[in-house]
Amino acid sequence: MKKIKLDNFELKVIINSLNEMRSKLLNQNKETDIIDELLLKYINVLEK
Repeated sequence: MKKIKLDNFELKVIINSLNEMRSKLLNQNKETDIIDELLLKYINVLEK
């Protein structure tokens, strides 16, 4: 597994982008499971 170092700003950009994608999928009545999982992972990293 490869890892990338992100600062808090970059991490927040990723979280925001994922959240926007999730909203679009919800509006289209599509599954958001994978996006939800990724959001939780990135939010947990941000909280540490």
